[in-house]
Amino acid sequence: MDRIDLVKESFVRKDVPADIPAGKISDWYGELVFDRAKMRKYLDSDCYLALLSCTEGGKPLDRKTADGVAKGMKAWAMEHGVTHVTHWFQPLTEGTAEKHDSLIDYDGKGGVIENFDGSMLAQREPDASSFPSGGLRATFEARGYTAWDPTSPVFILDDTLCIPTVFISYTGEALDYKTPLKKALKAVSDAAVPICKLFDPTVSKVYSYLGWEQEYFLVDEALYAARPDLMITGRTLFGHNSSKNQQLDDHYFGAIPTRVAAFMRDLEVAGYRLGIPLKTRHNEVAPNQFELAPIYAETNLANDQNQLLMNLMGRIARKHGFVVLLHEKPFDGVNGSGKHNNWSLGTDKGVSLLAPGKDAKGNLQFVTFFVNVLAAVQKHNALLKASIASATNAHRLGANEAPPAIVSAFLGRTMTEVLHKLLEVPSDTPIEIAGKKGKSVGLVEIPEIFLDNTDRNRTSPFAFTGNRFEFRAVGSCANCAGAMTTLNAAVAEQLIAFRSLVEKEIAGGKPVNIAIMDCLKPIIKSILGVVCFEGNGYSEEWQKEAKRRGLDVETNVPKMFCEFTKPEAVKMFTKTGVYSEIELKARNEVKWETYIKKVQIEARVMSRMALNHIVPAALDYKGKLLKEIGLAKDIYGNLDSCTTELGIIDEISKCVEDVRVKALAMKEAREKADKIEDIYERALAYRDIAESFPGLRHPIDRLEEVVDNKLWPLPKYRELMFIN
Repeated sequence: MDRIDLVKESFVRKDVPADIPAGKISDWYGELVFDRAKMRKYLDSDCYLALLSCTEGGKPLDRKTADGVAKGMKAWAMEHGVTHVTHWFQPLTEGTAEKHDSLIDYDGKGGVIENFDGSMLAQREPDASSFPSGGLRATFEARGYTAWDPTSPVFILDDTLCIPTVFISYTGEALDYKTPLKKALKAVSDAAVPICKLFDPTVSKVYSYLGWEQEYFLVDEALYAARPDLMITGRTLFGHNSSKNQQLDDHYFGAIPTRVAAFMRDLEVAGYRLGIPLKTRHNEVAPNQFELAPIYAETNLANDQNQLLMNLMGRIARKHGFVVLLHEKPFDGVNGSGKHNNWSLGTDKGVSLLAPGKDAKGNLQFVTFFVNVLAAVQKHNALLKASIASATNAHRLGANEAPPAIVSAFLGRTMTEVLHKLLEVPSDTPIEIAGKKGKSVGLVEIPEIFLDNTDRNRTSPFAFTGNRFEFRAVGSCANCAGAMTTLNAAVAEQLIAFRSLVEKEIAGGKPVNIAIMDCLKPIIKSILGVVCFEGNGYSEEWQKEAKRRGLDVETNVPKMFCEFTKPEAVKMFTKTGVYSEIELKARNEVKWETYIKKVQIEARVMSRMALNHIVPAALDYKGKLLKEIGLAKDIYGNLDSCTTELGIIDEISKCVEDVRVKALAMKEAREKADKIEDIYERALAYRDIAESFPGLRHPIDRLEEVVDNKLWPLPKYRELMFIN
């Protein structure tokens, strides 16, 4: 089947209606999740209370309680036709992993029974040798453990009971994303609670919240199958721009195509049944690009839900004849995809720490956390950038469509003015919200309509949006835990240092509010002059200014990863208990290895497609033209009428030779890089190879414009990027 037939097949596919359950969403929301309502129904009172003490109070779960919980889960699962159980974890592959075990066991009477107890719930032992470990596990050291995370609900997927777990090595090091994330969440709570107690002594816990926004592309399944680069790398390595792409801005927030709407609805239904509160769906800027977002949740749970949803997206898309592309830059010349992480902190008393309070004390608490978050971002701006860096996200960052490769913070006019004013007034000046109390001389006022009183800066990687910060630089296929672990750990370190400063001031006899403000003012002055930036993050002037301010401007991804093992990062992660130094070194090994392999795969695909797909098609067309020229010479006796054909042949010959030379040079560079023993140096060599990709792509994209459309072997952008 040639390319034209594939295009026709994809465009005549019948619409598949969404499968929507009867009744209101609230009637069946969370039906496949072992949530609190299921706990009350299937667990006895003692077991239920013990489990709540574990999930909410942090108390360990004893074997008797685990057996009781397992018994209730089994009864619930069997009612839904469950036959298997798996520990669902997040290894350093950036995806999820699972090994399914049947519930059957011998009954001692020659038959079998379904069995599921506390030991199967609490701990299992998958093979750890084949997952990325950065040297923590050798091939012959296979033992690793998964352990139940009771704070993330168990759920049912198809016929399998899925238990969210951590994944650790035999020697105790984390081999996953969840373990360090949970440690970072504990660290930020432990660091924030003592500061909160200065304002409200009853606070006992602080939660980190995450609201992710997932961008993605859809392409027709038949066309995807005809593009080896899409299938193997997740992006198009070749392809000339379509005459029309996003330049008219007509796709953004436009009417959702019928087939896409049916896919979205099926995805939402699947999400709702699994307790994922999907709220928003819309067309994004580029053709075939879309976005979805849930209501925010506690960070660990929100991250699990995002990982689960990315798996669901791929499965459900196939039902509708689509393939989901989560690569950050699947198409050249149009916007790529990110995963904006909206992050905030809140107390167990329901108070948001990044939103203005109801009185002067509440506003001082808000400013305290607001300023310290910015101080953490300033100190660890290079590390935060490293936390979102990858071979795939490198194509998106700094491309005048996404946050630049410089981590700065956008505050907006209101908060910028508030911080400047706080530097000018005495430390005992009340911070009030205008309109709620009468004005008096010296008040630092925050406008009452707070959420709408500032514009948004889409070029800022870390933007304040009224009651949260939006970390916009996270990649669309990334595990949110990478960025969230680093951010929460950095904030925890800063809060610990700030608490120490304040306690010294209080011990010296200062009132609490004055002590806090005296400690905040030097920090405010520093952040306003360094990390806070309200202008165009894409401009060359900002790159120069950012470097002058001392912000990190590195664009080389393998070099970015070095930030994790610098002394200040090691000190921060070890002090907060998030990573050990050996874990940091191991993760850098994994990051470099992953970078190498992804670029290596792309380089292989590029050179092979260039020589096996593109060159033969170009030569076929060249041969066709030569035959026409031969016929013309036989008829007319000269080549005067073949000027156009000769010109095209000449251009094809030059492009084909350019492609051949560059493809072979890329193969040679790859073979040379593979011989480098040091993994960091090899990663740097592969970065140079990645930088050569556009050079090979250019003549191929030119050939696409010249070669007969019927002979071109790959679906083109104009066919891939528009869904009917």
